[in-house]
Amino acid sequence: MQTIDFFTPVVDDPFLFGQIAAANALSDIYAMRARPLLALAFVAFPMAALPPEVLEAILRGGAEKVAEAGAVIGGGHSIDHDIPLYGLAVTGMAEEGRITRNAGARPGDALVLTKPLGIGVTVCAGRADSHASEGVVGLFRRRLLSDAAMEEAVREMTTLNRAAVEAMEGFEIHAATDVTGYGLLGHAYEMMQASGTRGEFRVESVPLLSEARRLAARGVAPDGSRVNVRNMKSRAEAGDGVTEEDLLLLCDAQTSGGLLVALPAARAGEYAARCHELGAARAAVVGSVVERKGESAALAVSKKASQ
Repeated sequence: MQTIDFFTPVVDDPFLFGQIAAANALSDIYAMRARPLLALAFVAFPMAALPPEVLEAILRGGAEKVAEAGAVIGGGHSIDHDIPLYGLAVTGMAEEGRITRNAGARPGDALVLTKPLGIGVTVCAGRADSHASEGVVGLFRRRLLSDAAMEEAVREMTTLNRAAVEAMEGFEIHAATDVTGYGLLGHAYEMMQASGTRGEFRVESVPLLSEARRLAARGVAPDGSRVNVRNMKSRAEAGDGVTEEDLLLLCDAQTSGGLLVALPAARAGEYAARCHELGAARAAVVGSVVERKGESAALAVSKKASQ
């Protein structure tokens, strides 16, 4: 398995940025139930604008996260550029018969999400606070986000999806995908289209970061999340009581998000519990897979878990 991913900083701390970017790049390997072996780091860095200590911290953060995954960084490439970029090209390995793909979800499956949503809106609020604090006006402005909420988001972004994969042992996993830039609904849509099935989600079952709903209610969201909502409105049926705020959170663009896993409903709760034991503490059963009939939408969203 090979994958590549990189992006600009999502937090101010360069070491944490390196960790987040590395965890995000490793996620595609985990989504296919593979073991990461080797990574090549690549970085763009404004040498004239930032001190080399910042670059060192980014690289160290990434290297430590790769080591945590049991892999090694075997080299890489760097260029002088006007903005920082960092990421990894990762090679992993899996037994062919155990590979999980984003196709294969079956009617009767349940859908388990292994990390909470809300990273996009939380990081957006953190950036707004950071920019405001640079000016005098910012000194008198009420912050959008608490330190605890930002720490919560960073904790999720730096957490590998390794626990969710190790928890799969002994379970019949039909499909899996990581939830990143297209949000939960966007990646679920790809899974349902590839599987020829329909995914039904329950808003009140979806785990969220602690301040995500409050921020979404205030209209805080990155542009990518808003684009996702526009793209998914014609592809997902929203039931009674499902609000624009709900859809925004289900479409929120995630950085280093969790896995969406399809497996037989009878054992989905057991799988989520196993995730908790191994370190994916917010894993939850968030929906189900049903037969897709005629021209019905590939996704449906209802408000309550009982529906």
